[in-house]
Amino acid sequence: MNDYILEMNNITKEFPGVKALNNVNFKVQRGEIHCLVGENGAGKSTLMKVLSGVHQFGTYSGDIVYNGEVQSFKGIADSEEKGIAIIYQELALIPELSLYENVYFGHEILKGKNIDWNETIVKATEMLKKVRLDVDPSMKLKSLGVGKQQLVEIAKALSKDVKLLILDEPTAALNEDDSQNLLNLIKELKEQGVTSIMISHKLREITAIADTITVLRDGATICSMDCHEHEVTEAEIIRHMVGRDMDNIYPQREDKTCGDVVFELKDWTVDDPKKGREILHNININVRKGEIVGLQGLMGAGRTELAHSVFGNPTGYKITGGTLLMEGKEQRFKNPKEAIKNGLAYVTEDRKGNGLILIQDIRYNTTIANLEKLTEGLAINENEEIRVANEYKDAINIKAPSIEQKIGNLSGGNQQKVQLAKWMFVNPKVLILDEPTRGIDVGAKFEIYTLMNKLVEQGMSIIMISSELPEVLGMSDRLYVMSEGKITGEFTSEEATEQKVMEMAIKS
Repeated sequence: MNDYILEMNNITKEFPGVKALNNVNFKVQRGEIHCLVGENGAGKSTLMKVLSGVHQFGTYSGDIVYNGEVQSFKGIADSEEKGIAIIYQELALIPELSLYENVYFGHEILKGKNIDWNETIVKATEMLKKVRLDVDPSMKLKSLGVGKQQLVEIAKALSKDVKLLILDEPTAALNEDDSQNLLNLIKELKEQGVTSIMISHKLREITAIADTITVLRDGATICSMDCHEHEVTEAEIIRHMVGRDMDNIYPQREDKTCGDVVFELKDWTVDDPKKGREILHNININVRKGEIVGLQGLMGAGRTELAHSVFGNPTGYKITGGTLLMEGKEQRFKNPKEAIKNGLAYVTEDRKGNGLILIQDIRYNTTIANLEKLTEGLAINENEEIRVANEYKDAINIKAPSIEQKIGNLSGGNQQKVQLAKWMFVNPKVLILDEPTRGIDVGAKFEIYTLMNKLVEQGMSIIMISSELPEVLGMSDRLYVMSEGKITGEFTSEEATEQKVMEMAIKS
């Protein structure tokens, strides 16, 4: 007999002009790991926000039945009181506070009217040990890496006596070791009686950890698959997610002919004044016209630091040596504007923080990096701006009612497409893509890979930084491997294997 801790029946949620959830049914058995998958915009996060009370009772139709009782959550506090906790991709922690303060922030242990700090430290230490984090609870959160910060967030949830734990893209920003550590922890929590709902686009992790997988598409429930009844494959999940078979998610290019070298670094060496040490050591790489070059390495290897140092150095690093060549001409860009003017563009890994202006619309974000092209005298030609924004919206299939749609209301995949449209309008010679598919679904990934192929066939060159090794192997013509700020290996696509690349990635 089924023992459901949660039943969400006929849930419908609408926003202006959009039906985000359409009669969704979702059931979770007590003590299982239930994975929720679907393309960006399918409704996964919206469904969990309905469950947690972010979207309050009365703003949706349908019933939430939790532990056999119909619920009417008016906010997160209501759901937390029932033992439901949600952990988002962007962690809700305070870097300047200690670990114990973060663990009990918002539900402090009181002694009379004052906080009982001694008891807080004791209890926080217990919670941290539960998530296998053996650290000083008095240390500041900012001193931990993002993987360990994720564990602090889970410790915070456990401190509220959580029975149902929701994790929204928990491994999106983690390296392989931290991701595996987190997945192992979720399994341990299951043994302790905690039910988990996990949203993820990483299908390899889904198939490794799930008891049940539910697929949403276009705001509707497509199916639920019991992983113990039959082996659920990645191909089967993809078919349900996108509504079609996808034989190869890395599309092949017909023409792989490369031209002359357009970008080159020779003995590129960089210091970080904030850290007081050298972070990039004698980097030597080159990129040819019409080539996709992968840049692989573990988190902290120096890949993003390398991108920042060449793209006008917005982070304030000190370039202490080496040469940057664009089409054979030596350059040293003082700021991103100079880099853009000379044919170099950079798609940041942090699209929400640095890549896009969320309160502005698609039109504004598409054209902002190249307004000079639209300017007549002192004014922007708005008709031309509208034409350009609509052209890119259609060309790369940005799913939105119009170019007036605010960026903050788009799914992650569509936000990433807008960021790509912005730099396509600049028409650079070399495009650096930093984690171009982080946090987006397999369908949107395929569209971005197809676009990358189209751009290089038209003569652009791409440097792709990615933490997903299969992605780098699947898309690169050549790839460089970094470790501890150095280039430790170079492979052609034919030579590269996961084992060879990982051996170079851990080389000191």
